[in-house]
Amino acid sequence: MRPARWVWWTLATTVGYAVGIAVSVALVGAAARPLGAVLGGLVFLTLLTVKATFLAYMGVALAIALTELAGAFAKRGIEIPVIPVAAGGAAIVTCMYWLGSSAALAALALTVVVMFAWRLPGGPSGYVKDMTAGVFAVLYLPFLASFVAAMLAPADGPRRVLTFVILAVCSDIGGYFAGITLGRAGRHLMAPVISPKKTWEGFAGSAVACLVAGWLCVTLMLHGHAWQGLLTGAAAVLAAILGDLVESVIKRDLDIKDMGTLLPGHGGLLERLDSLLIVAPVAWLLLYLFIPAG
Repeated sequence: MRPARWVWWTLATTVGYAVGIAVSVALVGAAARPLGAVLGGLVFLTLLTVKATFLAYMGVALAIALTELAGAFAKRGIEIPVIPVAAGGAAIVTCMYWLGSSAALAALALTVVVMFAWRLPGGPSGYVKDMTAGVFAVLYLPFLASFVAAMLAPADGPRRVLTFVILAVCSDIGGYFAGITLGRAGRHLMAPVISPKKTWEGFAGSAVACLVAGWLCVTLMLHGHAWQGLLTGAAAVLAAILGDLVESVIKRDLDIKDMGTLLPGHGGLLERLDSLLIVAPVAWLLLYLFIPAG
């Protein structure tokens, strides 16, 4: 990498770290601020040191999210086969990073087969319901997260993953600040039945933040063109909004307020991962098409 590019990369990383910590502290409740700062800091620490450690960090986050999802489903009498989902999820993510997409797809298929057998001793009552929830859990958590492992695998993987994380976070940041500023003049609800707090003003803020972040990250960190960064940012904001709405509709269907209690007053970890999970395959695809692995 040329010295000038290295300077920009270091500057962007430092600024991104500082902004990420500041925002995580500002957006969560007082009791959760120290934990939010730690979670945000670990993302950058693992990416900027030994990148494989980021996989371990991601695995812990997915395990917590799976526990929250299983607990939420259990309240409606739906039992996710947690052990095969967790073991298979670890295999899917690991295979994607070390062996590639073919091995990850095989791990996904085997996970589903094992789940079918795992649930058989429980009898026919609720079998289809539990298996449907189990397949959903595998696809929603480890499968979507495996695209982060795919981004991380190349030599420039940390920069790709950092770009993806910044885009997803900027969607939340832009939406939050636009919602509390532009929304004062009148709120225009985007999907009142699904998410009463989601507004078009917030969407506009998310779009601006993601477009700027995509432009800067792709051009400065990944040496791409401005139009590629803008397109990646636009696709990321749409995926992030979809992720938020999907999470909201799941909670409304299960008749629960939050997925968990890890972040006091703010819900569970899954509430923080909803947009990241949906943005991951979108960001992977566009960066794969636009930026040669290096």
